[in-house]
Amino acid sequence: MAIQFRKSIKVFPGVRLNIGKKSASVTLGGKHTPHVTYSTTGRRTTSVRIGSGLSRRKTSKRRR
Repeated sequence: MAIQFRKSIKVFPGVRLNIGKKSASVTLGGKHTPHVTYSTTGRRTTSVRIGSGLSRRKTSKRRR
C-alpha cells in the first residue's frame, strides 16, 4: 500500500492551492461551478459536476 500526501489550502473564495508529494497546483472555480486546475507539471484539468455524484473531467498536457 502506497502512502500519499496532499494538502489543499483555500487562498480566496474560488481559489485553492493544492500541494502534493511531487507537484503543486492552483484550482480556480467553486464547488458547484466548472473549475480549472493548473499544475506545476504542465497539466490543465477542467472539471464540471453534472448533478449528484456525476462529473466530467478533461485533462490536457503541456505541448512542447
